[in-house]
Amino acid sequence: MTMPLNVGYIGLGNIGGPSARHLIGKSWQAHVYDVWPAAMEGLVEAGAVAADSVANLAAKCQHIGICVRDDQQVESLLYGAAGVLENAAPDTVIAIHSTVSRAGLVRWAADAGEQGLHLIDAAISGGKQGAEDARLCYMVGGAAEVVERARPVFLTSGNSVIHAGALGTGLLLKLCNNLITYAEFMAMSEAVRLAEAGGLLPEMLREVGKSNGVVNEMMSQFISNRNALARECTEEQMDQFFGDFGRLAEKDLDCALQSAEEMGVSLPSTRRLRDQALALFLNKA
Repeated sequence: MTMPLNVGYIGLGNIGGPSARHLIGKSWQAHVYDVWPAAMEGLVEAGAVAADSVANLAAKCQHIGICVRDDQQVESLLYGAAGVLENAAPDTVIAIHSTVSRAGLVRWAADAGEQGLHLIDAAISGGKQGAEDARLCYMVGGAAEVVERARPVFLTSGNSVIHAGALGTGLLLKLCNNLITYAEFMAMSEAVRLAEAGGLLPEMLREVGKSNGVVNEMMSQFISNRNALARECTEEQMDQFFGDFGRLAEKDLDCALQSAEEMGVSLPSTRRLRDQALALFLNKA
């Protein structure tokens, strides 16, 4: 199977930046692009090539990773005269790492196919620290041959690549994972509130929950950090620090609910969780 000569990465945020850094120094040339030029500087110093446009990157790379916020941002990169679909060479692999809607993903893949391109979903879990430590989990949906072609690229920043199945299954796996995470956060938040109202220390709840496997470190750290910050901050400051995370949770849960509706599945608790997601992050739920 032919390895790419040039690998591109678009979107160099908390996860994309460290992931792109791991592409440098491998058997290909790494190309990077971000709307914020400063995000490319350190990567260029390390050996990456900064693209001056999406079109320029797309024209040079045989594998392109896209890691941006939502459907709208992905669409803006894929379409138009300066977009990836118009400028990538046939047989290029386009990996969507963003948490997006399945409906959007299916449409993008169909349009990419008409151009002779292979668009797959390659959702990621592990956060910024996982990206920095090359411990991301990639959940991938698409044809087996294309996934295997992309696997060496994913393994530069990941220690697990799960081929979930056909297009959209990797994304669905990520949505299910995120749903569980936010539900855990909510359960921990309300449990701590109840414990404190009864005069118990949150540490006691953590100790019991860790001994029987009910509480994991991520749940505990999230609530502990949120509550500590809330004691020192105004509501406006809480929104500044945690609001964006809450709105990302709303977006992720919207995608999960949309997928459930498309498949005829009812998720009533998830719908209630979505309605409280922002409040959860702002210490109001």
